[in-house]
Amino acid sequence: MTPDPPPSSAWAHLSDTVRHALATLNIIDHDTLSAYGVIPAFLQLKAAGLPAPRHLLWRLQAVVENCHWNTLSPVLRDQLWHTACHAPPVVPPLNLPEAEHWMRVALTLAAQAAARGEVPVGAIVVKAGKVIGQGSNAPIATHDPCAHAEILALRQAAQHLGNYRLTGCAVYVTLEPCPMCAGAMLHARVAKVVYGAADAKTGAAGSVVDLFAQRQLNPHAAVYGGVLGAETQAVLAGFFQARRNESQVGLAKNTPHTAFLHQ
Repeated sequence: MTPDPPPSSAWAHLSDTVRHALATLNIIDHDTLSAYGVIPAFLQLKAAGLPAPRHLLWRLQAVVENCHWNTLSPVLRDQLWHTACHAPPVVPPLNLPEAEHWMRVALTLAAQAAARGEVPVGAIVVKAGKVIGQGSNAPIATHDPCAHAEILALRQAAQHLGNYRLTGCAVYVTLEPCPMCAGAMLHARVAKVVYGAADAKTGAAGSVVDLFAQRQLNPHAAVYGGVLGAETQAVLAGFFQARRNESQVGLAKNTPHTAFLHQ
């Protein structure tokens, strides 16, 4: 059996990655972890995209109790894991300046879609501060009902990684994902989804349904809406207003001249 470390070293036995992630929650030592709570801290790490096996939960508890994790009783270990598994999903804090930066990148892709006559939606996949996938709406041009911006971005990211599992990746999309795209994100195991405008017709992140909140659909992603919401909504509104204006002009051109006599 591995000998117990001195109590003061329990914090040091956490990996650098875990300690860095905890620091983003202002958890920097035994006292701050104790005050924050082991279960909430574990769930935040999981929501942030870190691998969250049960032994990580036990290591956090060991920090609080100033002991080695393998000295925790089997009963306590089981209780901790049961509580964590049945706790509601949590959402880690959002770095808003970073999110707005990536959303502006997605907006440039939305503009490209609009220029092609497609509904202006753009999406990117980011991992470790780098764009590894991008897409803009293309169902009309490709004759493909699945060619939503998110799907195209997910496909490109998966090809880049050589793996359909996009663990640790974040998706930034200008419009709330539809059920198809939300399902693809869940299947890809993305860690975070950030969208701009809400979609009252087909939104699957809370506007119509919330697939991301379904406990039966594992794993879960942290979801944030409304980032540059006014700007993304304005792009959509402007596109559809232009289409309506074009339709009205076309209707006027094709209306018999005598029809105006009856107005």
